[in-house]
Amino acid sequence: MPDKLTVVADLLKVVIGEDPNRGGLIETPIRVAKAWQHWAGGYKEDPAEILKTFEDGAEDYNQIILVKDIPIYSHCEHHLAPFFGVAHVAYIPDGKIVGLSKLSRVVDVFARRLQVQERLTSQVANAIQDALQPKAVGVIIECRHMCMESRGIQRQGASTVTSAMKGLFEWDRSAKEELLDLVRR
Repeated sequence: MPDKLTVVADLLKVVIGEDPNRGGLIETPIRVAKAWQHWAGGYKEDPAEILKTFEDGAEDYNQIILVKDIPIYSHCEHHLAPFFGVAHVAYIPDGKIVGLSKLSRVVDVFARRLQVQERLTSQVANAIQDALQPKAVGVIIECRHMCMESRGIQRQGASTVTSAMKGLFEWDRSAKEELLDLVRR
């Protein structure tokens, strides 16, 4: 298999028709390799390690905990095109809580993998469910996809919304409505 720098140089030359030795492009292969190491860094992280729980502070709390508008930057596994937007992550604890920043971090772990939005949504919800065993988990993700906006149908500004509901949010209509109302505020 050719090294990653040769692959990028070949992309520039063969697919795009550029000269990879042109001044502005000489360092592009190494920049692209470094960028992809960051963009795909989620494969190196274990969500279970991030979602360490604690009981102190959770003993009497049984309402929704919601972190809204978590920025998402990911790449579509079909075209390697970026997609971006926000996630809203909520749960109702059952004796265990997690640091609020950890919810954002677990979103980032899965977003920094080649993805489809549907899988990303489910992975975040499942990781929280597995770590916390809460009464409910709700994940709502809204993203714009460059594979749809900048090529193909070219519908700029269209967003895709996916959700994963578990526990009370899945079957208790009032709990789900409360969550959706909090997200809309």
